[in-house]
Amino acid sequence: MPFGIKNAPSHYQRMINTIFPEELSEEWLIIYIDYIMIFSETWDSHLSRLERVFQKIVQVNMKISLKKSYFEYSELKALGHVVSGLGLGLDKKKVEAVLLKPMPQTKKEIKSFPGFSGHHKQDVKYFARIAKSLYKLCDQQTVYEMTEERVKEYEELKNCLPNFPFLLIPDWKLPFKLYIYVVEKD
Repeated sequence: MPFGIKNAPSHYQRMINTIFPEELSEEWLIIYIDYIMIFSETWDSHLSRLERVFQKIVQVNMKISLKKSYFEYSELKALGHVVSGLGLGLDKKKVEAVLLKPMPQTKKEIKSFPGFSGHHKQDVKYFARIAKSLYKLCDQQTVYEMTEERVKEYEELKNCLPNFPFLLIPDWKLPFKLYIYVVEKD
């Protein structure tokens, strides 16, 4: 992917989606920016899928870094998560980094925290409600002031991550219950 071009990630993602449409629609290939993950239930099907992906990579003259590639793993770390055949969990090192992050002292530091913790917003129940006043603090017109409420929100967000459960792969034959949470925008 070209570096320095503002739209490079979106162009790269679009290009990747046009190279692997069948594989993506069959849902055994996940591509997010420069992460390409292939998963299979059997070793034979995995080898077959690897071959398909490698053939297409060669056809379009793409390159992959073997140093950054992992093969034959039943569990790996990707995008702040631990992915396995059982399901999805948070990377403990990433959680520790959030927990060790000191209280923001400047507007610049507070701006980095919602993004830092927001990477896991889908992992934190009621993230939008909890982070509401911290996001307001990031606004250009808002004067930086760490009120008691904001300190409480900051600590609450930090403390949510260690309690994140390991998400098991669902049994698609069973019914699902969906709980939807909506936040009204001010």
